[in-house]
Amino acid sequence: MTTAADAALLARLDSQRQHVLGTVEELDDEAMARRMLPSGWSLTAMLHHLALDNERFWFAGTIAGDPAVVEWVGSGGDGWDVPDSLTGSQAVDLYVKAIDRSNAILAAASFDAPPVWWPDDLFGEYRLATVRDVVLHVLAETATHAGHLDAARELIDGRQWLVFE
Repeated sequence: MTTAADAALLARLDSQRQHVLGTVEELDDEAMARRMLPSGWSLTAMLHHLALDNERFWFAGTIAGDPAVVEWVGSGGDGWDVPDSLTGSQAVDLYVKAIDRSNAILAAASFDAPPVWWPDDLFGEYRLATVRDVVLHVLAETATHAGHLDAARELIDGRQWLVFE
């Protein structure tokens, strides 16, 4: 059973996911592929990272213990390793599908339960204790990357997500 506080947490997460999707809305594949910083990331790369390292890793991996995700992480999987053939529109689809899967996992999860799987070799002593902690972590990471995408979008065509005048 989801508490009112947990429902509010999920609503904020969904709001940030929609912020991400709204920021890249109406951009073509060429604009999505444009490298925005000296590190070389693009909007396509950011969506790939959010789909794999954020949604898939944290929800399908730690909360659901999906063996495919555990294997991917164990083999050095990295959401920043973006296939050259991935287009911006494909990255958007990948992210939307990852969100749908995450929502199904969260609907079946107890927010007080510990994660099913934890990658000790990646994080050492650091550990998130509950599903709720994982959701809060993903919310913070999604919001951070939404801000990165806002700045990139403004550099591409001047569009701003939310401006108060």
